[in-house]
Amino acid sequence: MYRYDEFDAAFVHQRVEQFRDQVARRLNGSLSEDEFRPLRLMNGLYLQLHAYMLRVAIPYGTLSSRQLRALAEIARRYDKGYGHFTTRQNIQFNWPALADIPDILLALANVEMHAIQTSGNCIRNVTADAFAGAAADEIEDPRVTCEIIRQWSTLHPEFSFLPRKFKIAVTGAPTDRAAVAVHDIGLKIVRNDAGEVGFEVAVGGGQGRTPMIAKVVRSFLPRRYLLSYLEAVLRVYNQLGRRDNLYKARIKILVHEVGTETLTQMIEDEWALIKDGPVELPAGEQERIGRYFAPPPFANLPAEAPGYEAERRRNEAFAAWTRTNVEAHWQQGYAIVTLSLKPAGGVPGDATAEQMDAIADLADRYSFSEIRVSHHQNLILAHVPRADLPDLWRALVALGLATANIGRVSDIIACPGLDFCSLANARSIPVAQRLSERFRDLDRAHDIGELRLNISGCINACGHHHVGHIGILGVDKKGEEFYQITLGGSSAEDAALGALVGPAFAADQVVDAVETIIETYRTHRRNGERFLDTYRRVGLAPFKESLYATA
Repeated sequence: MYRYDEFDAAFVHQRVEQFRDQVARRLNGSLSEDEFRPLRLMNGLYLQLHAYMLRVAIPYGTLSSRQLRALAEIARRYDKGYGHFTTRQNIQFNWPALADIPDILLALANVEMHAIQTSGNCIRNVTADAFAGAAADEIEDPRVTCEIIRQWSTLHPEFSFLPRKFKIAVTGAPTDRAAVAVHDIGLKIVRNDAGEVGFEVAVGGGQGRTPMIAKVVRSFLPRRYLLSYLEAVLRVYNQLGRRDNLYKARIKILVHEVGTETLTQMIEDEWALIKDGPVELPAGEQERIGRYFAPPPFANLPAEAPGYEAERRRNEAFAAWTRTNVEAHWQQGYAIVTLSLKPAGGVPGDATAEQMDAIADLADRYSFSEIRVSHHQNLILAHVPRADLPDLWRALVALGLATANIGRVSDIIACPGLDFCSLANARSIPVAQRLSERFRDLDRAHDIGELRLNISGCINACGHHHVGHIGILGVDKKGEEFYQITLGGSSAEDAALGALVGPAFAADQVVDAVETIIETYRTHRRNGERFLDTYRRVGLAPFKESLYATA
């Protein structure tokens, strides 16, 4: 993984000391909250309903065991003993005291982490496929591209005050595990007919109150032109993006208003002015950064692991876990393992300090001291010898991290909602907890099959409800919490936005409504279809009829 050079280290530590002075002035009254607000947001510090919240960047979702232990210590010393992993592959601490924030940032800087550009109208944390460098279907490790973008975009003087926040995601495989279609810029690493590696570039995706799927503006961009093309996109957006209306400020609105063809031509015209110019990477820089992401020293393992196969035959709980939480690795004898942060009744994405410390130990033992964060709010050990899977599983069971539900109904994405967020209209966490309790029977969950259920507490869609196979949106009706339901969304390579079923459900009805949807699917599915396949075949009508039959 990438390591800070002298410039990185000096820059991040200088930022800590700058913010230490700003916090001191806020505490002694020299700065008002209005004056302090832009300064704290530049350092990832939000003021939520009950306390400050610090959002820490985890670039492209990759952590070392040392960094995870530092996060555990921050949770233990400065928060309430846990952290919350987000759909942006970040971690949030919900209860830090303002006076402690500089010390937290220093602790982060000491392990090559920071909170810069996790807020504000700038290019946010660049996200990637959490299986990067390990997936069997990967063309190229997308983290190299992400790191190049991170270095280019951090405090870029032209793009530090954009019309609105800006999000970029990169996937290196045909299977989209990075949700690129719902980002301001989505990059897919592809090969052209000549076998050259480059990018498919899509622009204008996003969720929120006006959800849109990104439009492809270039089907193949040669790798050497990555930064100049991104710069052209950002320049067009910076010039033409709406600054007079917060709700129309994202680039997706610009794409919608001018049209994909016109926007594409604007980008191409801008690109022509800077192509082959100084913005491109210096010779050898791609290779230099790429060396940080060289494969770990894999052992020469056999294709078969007899102990693993024997354990699968005699232990159904272990076998069920391997079917959902274990994926193929490109390296013979290894596997990718997802650690579920979604136990029955738990808060999606939360991990205790003790769990983080233990996961760091497991990463040291089984996965080259490396951990990944997925946009589905789970953690991943990307390089586990298949022979070690039984021992790893037993350790995860003891930690409450072995729920065999990845990609199943209880693997719920949920934002913090009204329990924490000042923007929320309704609670997300209690609904997620009740749903995970309702569907805690894993035999039933496995029978239901692949199903993505996402919950947002407001229209800002931090819970990605628009792209859930089943999406739930909390709304306020005269001071009461209600929940709208959408069906048919997807954030994968078949990206789609969900369709609204009908009138919202009260808080005490929404779990039963999801039950009705799932039973309707089971009634109509054919030959083991996924929920999404059945929905696309039969349409909305059967689900709507079941939900409102007694209304």
